[in-house]
Amino acid sequence: MKIGIFLGNIGNPAIYYPKLAKITGGVAASILLCQLFQWQSQLRNSENWVKTNCDEIEEATGLNCEEQELARNQLKSRSLLKEKLISPNTLELWADIDTFEEKIINLSTNNSAEIVTQTVRQNNNPVEVIAENFAANPTVKTDKFFGQPRQPIAVAVAPNYRFSGPWNSAEELQNFQRALEAYAQERNLGFGNPSGWTFKIIDSITKGLTSTFWDEFIAGIPLGESQKIQREWEIEPEVPYPAFEEERIQYYVHKGEPLEAAVSKARADLRNPVLGKDLWEGFLRKCDRIADDALKAKNQGIDTPYLPSSFNEKPQITKASVMRKLGAIAPQFALNQSTSDPIPEHPKLAEIPSPTPAEIPSISSLQKAYNTAIGRSIVEKQIEANPEWGYEIVDGEIVESIPF
Repeated sequence: MKIGIFLGNIGNPAIYYPKLAKITGGVAASILLCQLFQWQSQLRNSENWVKTNCDEIEEATGLNCEEQELARNQLKSRSLLKEKLISPNTLELWADIDTFEEKIINLSTNNSAEIVTQTVRQNNNPVEVIAENFAANPTVKTDKFFGQPRQPIAVAVAPNYRFSGPWNSAEELQNFQRALEAYAQERNLGFGNPSGWTFKIIDSITKGLTSTFWDEFIAGIPLGESQKIQREWEIEPEVPYPAFEEERIQYYVHKGEPLEAAVSKARADLRNPVLGKDLWEGFLRKCDRIADDALKAKNQGIDTPYLPSSFNEKPQITKASVMRKLGAIAPQFALNQSTSDPIPEHPKLAEIPSPTPAEIPSISSLQKAYNTAIGRSIVEKQIEANPEWGYEIVDGEIVESIPF
């Protein structure tokens, strides 16, 4: 086929200006806009709208329906095109020449600055550098959608790197490290990684920060000892008053919590400085009310006023005492790690102290207090809390309980 026949069959070429793609938003939008300008110039009145359809536009520009829709959306978003839908297959389009001229003027103004862009790498990150001939220093333009990536946390360390700090030798540093790890394991710090927590402490010292742990280590004080704070409700740091702790344990027990969970929750509450202070103030008010009732009962002749069970002295429960009891009852259930340990002797009954008759109030004194309005409830509580007295109340009279 000859070239002339070929050119005659493919039709007339469409006008396209590559630089208009920056104004219109793309190649398809530029082709459609130029075609509309050409059609509007052929009308008697350039203000009239061009009535067309998808097939006519495709025949004139080669853009299919999807490309036409994309081009129209790009032009409308830039206020370069207005459209009306006359029917499902007919459109009225009008290109805004005034807005187009303003954008052309702005483009020519920017081109006069001779902006040259190039991509470089800054801190191993691609950025766009805009170099202007009227500026001495280039301007760095970063990506607004994807900011600077997070810097790596790990720092490269030289093979022969040594921590520099107040220690005089590597041996002293190693001893300090072991002491920190032992402290972290004892206090359950570092969430199962005492070495990582120890590294943070030593690394902060090498960067010039002061550390109370190092001062304690140099002074020979156990780590963390000088940092303990004794609260008002503690007999020593981190050791609350036994009655106060027992009162909080009983609170959770009465709510239905198992004893183990009640102890754990109570101690966690008392370690909280804000919650512990509020609970302590409430406990003091309760103790003051109990003391007033006890003083009134004592003035009425009661020798042993009622006190809550949390105020009664209880033997301290330790691992050794529990193992001794379990070993005496059933050696196979003892907590000893080794089964070869000798079974401890069963505690003798004589070792358990029993209340003396002098400590038990008489029936006459209790009956005298029981006959008063204020002493009735106090005596009932005392007899209920002390079954070892052997008393009970029958028809308003205090009598000795019958064991059968």
